[in-house]
Amino acid sequence: MTGVAIALVLVIGVSLLAVGIVRLAILPWAIVFELRGRSKGLGPAGCGPLFIEPPLVSVIIPAFEEGRVIGNCIQSLLRSDHARLEIVCVDDGSADDTYDWMRHFAAADPRVQAIRQVNGGKGSALNTGIAASHGEVLLLADADGIFRPDTVTRLLRGFRDEKVGAVCGNDRPVNTDRILTRLLALISHVGTGLMRRALDTLGCLPIVSGNIGAFRRDVLEQTGPVDTSTLGEDLELTWRVHRSGYQVAFAPDAVVYAESPSTLRGLWRQRVRWARGLLQVTALHRRMVGNPRYGAFGVYLLFNTVSQVIAPFLQVLGAIALVVLVVVQGTRWLPESLVAWILFVGLGMSVVLLLAAVLVDRAPRDLRHAWTIVLWPLYSTLMTFVILDAARLELSNAENRWNKLERTGTVSVDGLVDDQDPGPS
Repeated sequence: MTGVAIALVLVIGVSLLAVGIVRLAILPWAIVFELRGRSKGLGPAGCGPLFIEPPLVSVIIPAFEEGRVIGNCIQSLLRSDHARLEIVCVDDGSADDTYDWMRHFAAADPRVQAIRQVNGGKGSALNTGIAASHGEVLLLADADGIFRPDTVTRLLRGFRDEKVGAVCGNDRPVNTDRILTRLLALISHVGTGLMRRALDTLGCLPIVSGNIGAFRRDVLEQTGPVDTSTLGEDLELTWRVHRSGYQVAFAPDAVVYAESPSTLRGLWRQRVRWARGLLQVTALHRRMVGNPRYGAFGVYLLFNTVSQVIAPFLQVLGAIALVVLVVVQGTRWLPESLVAWILFVGLGMSVVLLLAAVLVDRAPRDLRHAWTIVLWPLYSTLMTFVILDAARLELSNAENRWNKLERTGTVSVDGLVDDQDPGPS
């Protein structure tokens, strides 16, 4: 191996090792989440104990040029086993047949509303849908999501007491037809299934996923409308829920299947948008970061800022330093055997954590994608540079572009789509 190659491998490995150590430290909290028994103390019709009777749930679906996927989304929600449901669809000025699909379902089922507005962005469309809804609980979703019949009911179980203001469901990839999406389907269990369980237990869950997040209406009346100035409207709203003194819970059995990026270009654009959203929300709520006034969540935000914003810059500096070190000192100080390298870079720890996450998430079938693990270090390296590009765009005051994924309409999970509606004529 050349000196530069050795340096790059070392940087990748050290990064994986650091992440692995942190996640290993929180693994016990994920186990505590499982042991406390999520199914105990259910309210009426299997809903959370907070509710005296099954609440009316308003599903808000903002959509911009989602004609390829929105039909499956609405159909899956109409099959929900939660009887008290309304679906508010908001077309954000699409040029395709998105609004035609909405009107098609609205004409066929009174539970569906179809609203059209001039393009104003996702946050604006969400606010339009919320204003037109009537539910006690608001479920904010994306147009590419495909819900299981029990998803809404299981999401409501997360409202375990009056302190919980919002509940985040569990999102999984629906398109596992490519190498990239298979890798994402596998490693997502660590970030969602494992981390969200632990952070729920610690009272530090920082985001209610934008494609499956339930909010109490009375809580949103306190926090105010969805922010339209950031690219991370779901993250920003979650931080405001915490700031208002409410907890955010995780409902792992409330599953939605959604499209993952199927190309490197799509992945890069999505993750840069997420990173810009993080930078914007962190700047907007900078007084919360490390502030004990907000309890464990405020302290966690300090760690989150260091690990997600500052650490990538340090990793790049570390890579440069390692290249210099290898050039000056040579490679005699590095491991010689393959096994030693695996241990040195912490890849073994990452694999163990991945196996634990898959088992906790009760998804052993996803281990069929285990052969993609060899690409994990490259993925981690790519994610290191994402925040750098996001920072560049922020410093240059670049336009807040949504950079929505180009939908493929691929559904790789059996049993999710049956007798697909032919759609508008």
